[in-house]
Amino acid sequence: MADNWRSKLITGGVNRSPNRAMLRAVGFKDGDFDKAIIGVANGYSNMNPCNAGIQPLVTSAMAALEEAGAKPQVFGVPTVTDGIGMGTEGMKYSLISREVIADAIETSINGQMMDGALVVGACDKNMPGGMMALARMNVPGIYVYGGTIKPGVWKGQPVNLVSSFEAVGAISAGKMTQEDYDGIERNACPTHGACGGMYTANTMSSSFEAMGMSLLGSSSMANPDGEKADSAAESARVVLNAVRKNIRPRDIITRKSIENAIALIMATGGSTNAVLHYMAIADAADVEWTLDDFELIRKRTPVLCDLKPSGKYMMTDLHRVGGVPLVLNMLLEHGLIHGDCLTITGNSLADELKKWKPRPDKEQDVVRQWDNPMYSHGHLAILKGNLAPEGCVAKITGLKNPSITGPARVFNSENEVMAAITANKIKAGDVVVIRYEGPKGGPGMQEMLAPTGALIGQGLGDSVGLITDGRFSGGTWGMVVGHVAPEAYEGGLIALVEEGDAITIDAHKLLLQLNVPEDVIAKRRAAWKQPAPKYTRGLMGKYIRLVSPATKGAVTDR
Repeated sequence: MADNWRSKLITGGVNRSPNRAMLRAVGFKDGDFDKAIIGVANGYSNMNPCNAGIQPLVTSAMAALEEAGAKPQVFGVPTVTDGIGMGTEGMKYSLISREVIADAIETSINGQMMDGALVVGACDKNMPGGMMALARMNVPGIYVYGGTIKPGVWKGQPVNLVSSFEAVGAISAGKMTQEDYDGIERNACPTHGACGGMYTANTMSSSFEAMGMSLLGSSSMANPDGEKADSAAESARVVLNAVRKNIRPRDIITRKSIENAIALIMATGGSTNAVLHYMAIADAADVEWTLDDFELIRKRTPVLCDLKPSGKYMMTDLHRVGGVPLVLNMLLEHGLIHGDCLTITGNSLADELKKWKPRPDKEQDVVRQWDNPMYSHGHLAILKGNLAPEGCVAKITGLKNPSITGPARVFNSENEVMAAITANKIKAGDVVVIRYEGPKGGPGMQEMLAPTGALIGQGLGDSVGLITDGRFSGGTWGMVVGHVAPEAYEGGLIALVEEGDAITIDAHKLLLQLNVPEDVIAKRRAAWKQPAPKYTRGLMGKYIRLVSPATKGAVTDR
């Protein structure tokens, strides 16, 4: 019998409870009322490749739970797909969906007093939303990632979703034929699964392995492969064991385990979105964590993996050579992660890692040897300065010189800047400013994959800076700075930048600076007025009223 308060409430603690009548209608029999009820949060959707392949994993997990002596109860969880919404009004719902997902899981698990949770998702916000819910509820739970997509091929070269966005810039600059543009679009997404580089979905799922809330080796599996369903079944057995042993998320999600997660993100070249999401996850788990903590870990952690977007390889390549456990073992060997952290299996991370390859093979270069890293320090830098006194996030891999001072090209929306880029009005040396795209101003911090992809397609990735109070896709690389805080809508200095102002982005000095005299800034500030909110009702209106700054994770329950 599941010895906890939830099952006792559902069953009445005795064999006399009116609740039992309704449970019989969904298949409970006499012997089932003493079994643990495991809620299976199902992110399946046939609208997008990320989540379209989830249902077989859910089916496998539920069968394993039944066989192991539990009663799984499935419920749906919404998802918004960034790759489809990118560049449209729908993209504003992406980050908002993270909060909706967390709320939906909390509502279903707590509303039906379930004993444990197995969360299955694949698109970018599924992972942090699910983990925030697990941390909030503190019910024994595990995250099951839906798996990565396999790369497509066009003319013998691997292609993926980001290739399509970069092709927009290339064809507008006359650097690509219509045949190649069409060929990339038609072949970029050949299977189910989440975007295939070390983009946001794969970044978050990989970090969950490091944090101890997902099974080791599970995040780099491709969705169509049979091992992914097998891993879902094993995850089901593991979470039932956690229920029986009362191993809870806050036993696992600690400051030390979050340090492990961030070290893994740095070593693999992960997404800028991880900064925003781990601020929110730490907050949900009541773990003290600040932007400065990311910087501390960045300085001591090398980038070991040559993965897209700034590198050569895909997630399936990382899986082929040893996956996330290989990288974790390297970090553990050099004292950069805490091996004594508890995992969902009930064992320590170090004990779990003993089952996996300790070092990379020398004949491959997906994961570099320790003495030959891609970069000696991590790639997600926290910049500050008068443009971002509360901080912002820069991605500094793949750049010849991560420093630029140039004239501001100012735009008040993503659509405005895309029109300028496709008309070839952005030149080398410019610093593009996209503002009023923050948590409140956007609302929802749209990802700027379309502008950054277009700039890279035009060959300007190294020579044009881009700053925004919005976000970037995990597929972005270049001289990009996001999450600028305070945001423009709240009167941050980014709102006062004018066309032609000199702006400095300097990753060496961790500086983001508007080079304008203070008296000029004061005059501009006196003339500035907060714009009217873009929405006043519905989910968007509610979000604008509730959301915290990006530096606090852009959460809505504070």
